Order: sequence, then structure tokens, then C-alpha cells
Amino acid sequence: MSAKPEHYDVIRKPIITEKTTMASENGAVVFEVAIDSNKPSIKEAVESLFDVKVKAVNTTITKGKSKRFRGMLGKRRDVKKAYVTLEEGNTIDVTTGL
Repeated sequence: MSAKPEHYDVIRKPIITEKTTMASENGAVVFEVAIDSNKPSIKEAVESLFDVKVKAVNTTITKGKSKRFRGMLGKRRDVKKAYVTLEEGNTIDVTTGL
């Protein structure tokens, strides 16, 4: 599969935290994805961009917090995360770019 330009719109960036590092030990990688993307499009994008086989995709939406910015009440944006579980023997090194 070749990478299509819309695949870069689906996957925004990898998320690297303590929790995602623990998930990577079980063959999972976590990406921030577009809010309107669905599981089949995320799977297709990851398989074509990184040339790996995807076993499962789980998604979660984190609602933006209300915060104060310079005394004014504001709201952070909502973020959708995709936990992508890879087939055995497939790995993605998120420290290197696309």
C-alpha cells in the first residue's frame, strides 16, 4: 500500500507518556488522531504509513478542560486518541519521523 495524502490528515502525532510506554511493551502504539476519523480509516492509515499489520484499534475521546487564559475563561480542544495494537513481529519506532 502506498501512503495517500489523507492518511496524514487522519494521524496527527504519536503520544509518548508513561502510560503509552507501558502499552508499547504489549505491542500497542498510541496516536493522536483527527476527531472525525473512524477505526477502519485509522487502521488503513497506520498500515500504509508504517508498513505494519494492525490487529486492533481502540479509540478514546478526551474532552477539553475549562481553563483560565490571562484571566479569561477558555477551553482546551477535545483530543481523540487511538490505541493501535500490532500483530506479532510488527513494531513502530515513534522516535523517528514519518
